[in-house]
Amino acid sequence: MPQKSALITGITGQDGSYLAELLLDEGYEVHGMVRRASTEKFDRIEHLRDRITFHQGDLLDQRSLVDAIRSSKPVEIYNLAAMSFVATSWIQPTLTADFTGVGVTRMLEAMREAAPEARFYQASSSEMFGKVLEIPQTEATPFYPRSPYGVAKAYGHFITVNYRESYDLHATSGILFNHESPRRGLEFVTRKITWHAAAIKHGKLKELRLGNLDAERDWGYAKDYVKAMWLMLQQDAAEDYVIATNTSNTVRECCEIAFDEAGLGDFEKYVVIDEAFVRPAEVDHLIGSYAKAEKDLGWKPETTFEQLIRLMTKSDLELLKP
Repeated sequence: MPQKSALITGITGQDGSYLAELLLDEGYEVHGMVRRASTEKFDRIEHLRDRITFHQGDLLDQRSLVDAIRSSKPVEIYNLAAMSFVATSWIQPTLTADFTGVGVTRMLEAMREAAPEARFYQASSSEMFGKVLEIPQTEATPFYPRSPYGVAKAYGHFITVNYRESYDLHATSGILFNHESPRRGLEFVTRKITWHAAAIKHGKLKELRLGNLDAERDWGYAKDYVKAMWLMLQQDAAEDYVIATNTSNTVRECCEIAFDEAGLGDFEKYVVIDEAFVRPAEVDHLIGSYAKAEKDLGWKPETTFEQLIRLMTKSDLELLKP
């Protein structure tokens, strides 16, 4: 039986690196699409580089996507590439729309041309729910995005549904709630907290500047969540799934756990509230129900929020130790 081939856009990111590991473990031939002029670093997949075939491509360039799909001959395509930081979407709203929204259409068009029998995964986001209309959020909850990123993700989500229904493509969206790991970028609040706790512990810094400590999110572990992505594409019928933990925690709780793990005691001695980190429009009560994923995919989160923040803090303590 020939080896299955999978193409991952955004392979140098947090999710791409964990997904690549999973697919390699499952016996896939893994292909990754990267931008030639990208500022992305390869550190998250450095340990896998000799096991991955790379293709140059860009979600802003239709022809490069067709070429990447033709040369990789994938049976599964995972579109994880996006302008992934919500705060940046306020600074670059039109680029976010083109990349995170219209870029999905370019991927679907490229797939329709070069690999119509492949299975497609679109990385949708809980940010699409924004100003939430019910708690917890499910696959049927209406979207009310509160950032240019959320709006762009909603476009990407609905164009995926549209192509599935119009062209009979096996195209699935995973509506993933916040998911973190030691590979998360430092601009994301959980990693910012665990990294700063470690830096303060090692005497490299004295304070951590944050915005709204009462902001709540449904946070899970990225390594758990990429398993759900893969399981979605193993189903006979393409459907959309919420992937979440059905619990929420605050930024304050994240600080408490991280500073405790670092052996620093009361985090409030080190945290400075800075208005520069408060969002123009905050989302509220993002809590996702994973009931459909558990029923159809047999998936449920395996890592608690406390376990996640402690493992991230341990990793940063090791990373920054003198």
